[in-house]
Amino acid sequence: MTLSIRNQLPGTVTAVHPGEVMATVKIHLAGGQNLTAAITLEAVQELALAEGAAVRALVKSTEVSLATGAVDGLSIRNQLPGTITGLTVGGVMASVKITVAGGELTAAITKEAATDLGLFVGSDVVALIKSTEVSLATA
Repeated sequence: MTLSIRNQLPGTVTAVHPGEVMATVKIHLAGGQNLTAAITLEAVQELALAEGAAVRALVKSTEVSLATGAVDGLSIRNQLPGTITGLTVGGVMASVKITVAGGELTAAITKEAATDLGLFVGSDVVALIKSTEVSLATA
């Protein structure tokens, strides 16, 4: 299957915490970072997710926010540090390619945000991803 989702990070499930309807799934990414996904309990069961399972974390580029440094006091669980390796700025939106340990992410942000943050190729950023915006796939 081919997907339009550009952000696909391989990893291994380290824990599954089920609730009544949703579950949080902890993933250790191939690059060494940890990621949290909040998915339905039904999806956990259908994918047979358990500790040690190989997964791919999928995130749409429009769901990746950027900061110029680590952010404290934030409900967003996933903060992946990286370096900008590509920046394309259009009339309204910007596409930002970020190299993170073990992979690459793309963030689609407004042109205004890219300008306000002073982004440039080579600058360090932190990709912020809400756990509810992380989908999981198995092989």
